[in-house]
Amino acid sequence: MSKIPYTGKTPGARQPQQPVSADPLATESYSPQHPMLEDPDALAVRLVETEDFLRRKKGILLGLLIALVLAVVGALAFFTWRSSQDSKAQAAMFQAVNYWEADSLKKAMKGDGQYVGLESVANEYGGTDAGNLANFYAGVAALKQGQYKAASDYLEDFSSKDLLIQARAYALLGDANLEQNKYKEAADFYEKAANHNANEQFTPGYLMKQATALELSKNYDGAVKAYDRILTEYPNSFEVNEARQYKARAEGMTASK
Repeated sequence: MSKIPYTGKTPGARQPQQPVSADPLATESYSPQHPMLEDPDALAVRLVETEDFLRRKKGILLGLLIALVLAVVGALAFFTWRSSQDSKAQAAMFQAVNYWEADSLKKAMKGDGQYVGLESVANEYGGTDAGNLANFYAGVAALKQGQYKAASDYLEDFSSKDLLIQARAYALLGDANLEQNKYKEAADFYEKAANHNANEQFTPGYLMKQATALELSKNYDGAVKAYDRILTEYPNSFEVNEARQYKARAEGMTASK
C-alpha cells in the first residue's frame, strides 16, 4: 500500500492562516457600541455642535448666569439684613419686656420716652423672631388692659414652634373672643389649645374653658363632650370633680331643651 505524501492540499490538512491586517477598517466596518466613548470622529462632531450651541445661545446663558448670581447675592443680603433687624428688635424690646414683667403695662406697650414699647417693636420688626415675640407680649398686655380686639390682632400675628407656648396663645385668643361675647370662636380656639400638644398639665384646663364657652353659646351637647374628654382622658387631673359636676348640669340643660 502506497503512502500519499502529506501536502497542504491533502484532505484534513491545516490551511495556512491569512495575515491579520494592522488596520481593522481594511477588513470590516467599525461599529462601536458607544460612539461618544470609542469613536473620536463622533466626539469631535459633538464638540463642534456644542460650541455652536454655546455661541448661538451665549446671550441667554449669560443672562441666566447673571440672574443666578444676583439671586444668591440677594438671598445673602436679605439674610444679613434680617439678622441685623432681629438684633435691633431684641435690643429695642429689652426694656419693654422688663416693664411687662413688672406689670407696668402702659410703659411696656407705649414705651417710656427713652425706650420704645412693644407696639413699636411688633409693627416695625414684625418679620423678625423678636418682632414675632413682641406680638405675644403685646397681646397679653392688651388682654390685661381690657383691649380685647387689639389682643386678638396681636395674638393672631404670633406663631411659635414651641408647642406649649403656641397652645397658650390659642387659649389667650379664646379669652379675648370670650370677652367679646364671641362664644363659638372662643370655643374653637380653646379646642385648638387643647389639641395642640395635649398633656396632663394644661389640656384639662383648656377643655374646661371650651366647655364653658360652648355652654354660653347654648351648645350643651358639645359641652358634655368636652367634659367627657376630661373624665375619660385625664381622670387624674384637678379638673375632674368640676367636670363631673358641670357635665351633669349640661346634660340637664340638654334634656330640658
